[in-house]
Amino acid sequence: MTPKQIEKLKKKITDIKRILAAEKRKFGAYDDSRGLRYLPAGYFVQLGDYKGGLTYLKWFYKNFSDDSGFPEFLFESAILLFKTGRLTEAASAAFQTFCANPYWIDRFLGGSPVPLDIWHSSNLMQVEYTQALTYTSDQPDLLDFSDWLKKLITTEDFDRRSSRYIEIYRQLKTETDKESRRRLIHEAFQLERR
Repeated sequence: MTPKQIEKLKKKITDIKRILAAEKRKFGAYDDSRGLRYLPAGYFVQLGDYKGGLTYLKWFYKNFSDDSGFPEFLFESAILLFKTGRLTEAASAAFQTFCANPYWIDRFLGGSPVPLDIWHSSNLMQVEYTQALTYTSDQPDLLDFSDWLKKLITTEDFDRRSSRYIEIYRQLKTETDKESRRRLIHEAFQLERR
């Protein structure tokens, strides 16, 4: 990355922070319907400023504690947490990435995702959405993260939880009983947040 590109990314981060601060001053809360709050995580990854990214994540989760995020943001969070030695939190962010888009990690690791037969927000669109993934497992600055992620997804815990998550969404595809659906959705939410 050239010095000019670095400065451009730093300016984007500063501008987003300024815009968000102005929203809070104006409305007394954040009104970020444009989703600007998700962008800095990726900029910090691109800059290799993992400590700065961690500081941003702490601010993000303090101010948007109930925000579930998007797959890119969750994935970038996993990278930032991994690179700053917060492996337990990184594993949690990686699993949340899987829950947000079950195809994202496979695509990053070089696989060709096959659509799952599940009830999930726009299942086929999620497969296509992974085409926009800008990170690859063979990027020199992400090799250590890639190795760690490959090991993580083969652990008994990740395998058990991801299998159960998929099974829940297979059941939701055909389940019509409201109470059963509520119970299944609650269980899926618990798996994501653990």
